[in-house]
Amino acid sequence: MRRWWVLAIASSGLVLAILARMLFDSWGVPLHFATFLPAVLMAAFLAGVPAGALVAVLAIPIVWWAFLPPAFEFNPLTRADYHNFAVFLLSSALMIWFAQLYREALGMLRNPQQHS
Repeated sequence: MRRWWVLAIASSGLVLAILARMLFDSWGVPLHFATFLPAVLMAAFLAGVPAGALVAVLAIPIVWWAFLPPAFEFNPLTRADYHNFAVFLLSSALMIWFAQLYREALGMLRNPQQHS
């Protein structure tokens, strides 16, 4: 897959996740990573492991800077913040792995003679 395609999928997923998170923030919903998990999954399904990993890694500083109080500042993290980051990264890694397994299975179904 072309590198620009991976970057386009990853960046569009990030932008959509940020916009959705800003909408949730305006409603007072404090789920920091709720919109980034679907973005990781979408990127991994459509563009593979590099795109999913890129979205997952970039989501951490975006959430830290833009959505953890006080907003638009890098402040020291609490234990709960570290815990949330770890859970998000673990969840993202599992979703990326499952997406890759799905992509491989789909490839086998499309070309069964190559995988015999």
